[in-house]
Amino acid sequence: MASQQGKIRVALNGYGVIGKRVADAVASQHDMELVGIADIETDWRMRTALRKGFRLFASLEDRGEAMKRAGLDVSGTLDDLLNETDVVVDCTPKPIGAQNAEHYRTRGVKFIVQGGEKHEVTGHSFVAEASYESALGQRATRVVSCNTTSIVRTLTALKHAGLLKRARGTVMRRATDPWESHKGGIMNTLVPENEIPSHQGPDARTVDPELDVVTIAVKVPETIAHLHSWSVQLTRNASKEEIIDAFRQSSRIALIRMSDGLTALNTVKELMADVGRPRENLYEVALWEDLVTVQGDEVFYAYMVDNQAIVIPETIDAIRALTGRERDASASIALTNAALGIGALLS
Repeated sequence: MASQQGKIRVALNGYGVIGKRVADAVASQHDMELVGIADIETDWRMRTALRKGFRLFASLEDRGEAMKRAGLDVSGTLDDLLNETDVVVDCTPKPIGAQNAEHYRTRGVKFIVQGGEKHEVTGHSFVAEASYESALGQRATRVVSCNTTSIVRTLTALKHAGLLKRARGTVMRRATDPWESHKGGIMNTLVPENEIPSHQGPDARTVDPELDVVTIAVKVPETIAHLHSWSVQLTRNASKEEIIDAFRQSSRIALIRMSDGLTALNTVKELMADVGRPRENLYEVALWEDLVTVQGDEVFYAYMVDNQAIVIPETIDAIRALTGRERDASASIALTNAALGIGALLS
């Protein structure tokens, strides 16, 4: 379905770290219309949404009056919003998205949840370069987490080149979101995830069951981004140039260089600010080209993941896949990339 203007009508439930970025991304697409956002809060984020011209709805009926008393212009309830939409993107905190899923099903609305929810909530997990086609005709999908998205992107690039055998990676996870770092997090310590493999490896296989991948995760005392370090066994001996060329085939892997002064997470974030990315968003996997090292049939590499931004283009592509608006993955990816400036600023 689509509106009379021919645009996909998108609703957003949850206007937090991911939700506000999804809202801006939807609004930038020529074939989509953001019909409204739903939330329960009364703080500065809701006022910012209204200033941007987004219609505001109450996710819970009993929050509507409180939002109005706070001076917010509330257009109705979540159900009112769902009456006007073709697909809803749920960006509420886990496990609220899973709780909302049954309501969306009852209402007959296609929906997308985020990677904090389990695969079983939708039965389908999404990364555009790996599972777009299988999302066509689905009622729902889950855009996997930031780290899982990066794993699937990079390993899929090697797989498409016929080079991937098995992968082993260490994920150094930032402790908390920057805007909440005053509330908690870790200081002066490192916290290993309490089991091996960490959840990212098995999660990647919900997108592509053929991946032979094991991950180890460590929480670190910083809030800028995640850092991954990988050792991948190849199907054969290969050159560094072959590996780099495989990564170049993905428009959502940006090759960066330490020799350009991009020597740490903060310098890459500063680059995003300098080139004018909204909210300093790094939508791509930022992979250090000059760190790629090949020894026979094994390759070693490292990259950076912006957990606030990497899943945004995937969410946009998931909208097109669920609605069937664009049946070709590469065409949808190109549309999303153009609207968000992916590939134009780091080349």
